[in-house]
Amino acid sequence: MKDLAKIIRVARGKMPADLVLKNARIVNVFSSEVYAGDIAIWGERIVGIGDYEGKKEIDLKKAFVLPGLIDGHMHIESTMVTVQEFARSVVPRGTTSVVADPHEIANVHGIEGIYYMLNSSKYSPVNIFMMLPSCVPATEFETSGAVLRGFDLYPLLREKWVLGLGEVMNFPGVLMEDEGLLDKITMTHDRKRIDGHAPGLSGKDLNAYIATGVASDHESTTVKEMTEKLRLGMYAMIREGSVTKNLKDLLPAVTCENSSRCFFVTDDRHPKDLLEKGHIDHMVKMAVKEGLDPLTAIRMATINTAQYFGLKDLGAIAPGYRADLVVVDGLKRLNIKMVFKNGKLVAENGEMIVPPPRVPLPQLRSSINIKWLAPGDFDIAAKGTKARVINLVPDQIVTRGTVEKVKVKDGLVVADTKRDILKMAVVERHHASDNIGLCLVKGFGLKKGAIASSVAHDSHNIVVIGTSSEDMMAAVVEISKMRGGLSVVCDGELLAGLPLPIAGLMSEEALENVVKGLEKVVKASKRIGSKVDDPFMAMSFLALPVIPELKLTDRGLFDVESFQFTDLFV
Repeated sequence: MKDLAKIIRVARGKMPADLVLKNARIVNVFSSEVYAGDIAIWGERIVGIGDYEGKKEIDLKKAFVLPGLIDGHMHIESTMVTVQEFARSVVPRGTTSVVADPHEIANVHGIEGIYYMLNSSKYSPVNIFMMLPSCVPATEFETSGAVLRGFDLYPLLREKWVLGLGEVMNFPGVLMEDEGLLDKITMTHDRKRIDGHAPGLSGKDLNAYIATGVASDHESTTVKEMTEKLRLGMYAMIREGSVTKNLKDLLPAVTCENSSRCFFVTDDRHPKDLLEKGHIDHMVKMAVKEGLDPLTAIRMATINTAQYFGLKDLGAIAPGYRADLVVVDGLKRLNIKMVFKNGKLVAENGEMIVPPPRVPLPQLRSSINIKWLAPGDFDIAAKGTKARVINLVPDQIVTRGTVEKVKVKDGLVVADTKRDILKMAVVERHHASDNIGLCLVKGFGLKKGAIASSVAHDSHNIVVIGTSSEDMMAAVVEISKMRGGLSVVCDGELLAGLPLPIAGLMSEEALENVVKGLEKVVKASKRIGSKVDDPFMAMSFLALPVIPELKLTDRGLFDVESFQFTDLFV
């Protein structure tokens, strides 16, 4: 009651505010206006817009003030850094809230992984909300580190920072009335949001999917697809990630009439892009450059996201809202000068001025648990002269399958570097089973050695590509020594490695150091012949058996078109 009385007095001008931002040009996301005024802040909240006096005053000299930017769907694990380091990296870019889906770490550590992310988010200078992973494991055709059922997730719905059920990527399971998946949807439906993931779904199947309560989708790639989903009541998450980039293609679908149902997400933002291009600020600038009205772009990065998730005190500059504010020198350039979080100046001119509190990180067990390996585990016995080969498609996560004549020596299939046909393996790394999937791959260009990674969507087993069984084994052993990460090996020697000891997905280092480490392993891969810009990113999607056409899991070669395992040899 006393606090409310003080708020009333400050708002009426009877008491000085804690902080007043003077001479601001306020971006109003409710009325799509920009006008001059002061912003009065008491504690963590805005209490008034107009002409105010404060205990502390900052003259903004007619700079523009926006609400803090919000990312509506992302996987922090894809940044390869801890939650605290991620926050340090994005706050100077104007991001003050994110809605994270800990799907990646949950596939490795299960509930323990989700709690790790929740506990790591405490005291962060970014509001980190969570959506519970709906599909762990992602499919039944690979071995993950955990299985999460409805009763495992249900207690987490009571958590303050949990907003609902994350992307329901198993849309075939919804249509086939999978009991376990429908349990998760039912337990969430009347209480929280349910995010979707339905690439290419249309017609009556899309109707059925939406009718279960799925409210959004970030997988649209065409105007036609996005428009159909908007017409059926879905919210459109417009994505611009590091691999999947849809913003330019989808902007023509945004109109004055439907823009309130659209908002921005990054999904997967990799370290180099985060460091060099930015975060949601990059999307706003891109959208404006492509011709979208700046005020519409800002609404799609703020209030639209907040309203979709029911975040009633975020996303706007108005009395009662949290004082999460971004000061910029122009609405097109979006050059960020200052960032305020909960009424405190936390970043200025691209740098944090208030370091995130150093809270002890939760401890996780090592996630690399592989069988004892021998070079023979990576041998492919020749059972014919022709075999199916995974063909990498440049800058895409889809692949193509071809049938090629194989090179055979002493009864074993060997790499054919002249034709760029290499050996590939996926080693199960959660339960030390004997599962090792083997196949052939084309498009990486290695002339010698091997590359390996513990980042392999979605179950994150160890994926390795190489020219010899010996180097493939050595590359996987190096991953085990690092407790997860990326490695480049040639003639049994480690040329470069990037440790990712947190679930085999994240580093304990600063973002800048991770980017340098990535550059070293990519440079080392070039030394052994790689012709792919980032072979580790490309390789990480070759074990994902829900994206066409041909993929490899720890259980074998998988034909996504027929949705079943297939023989390597024809």
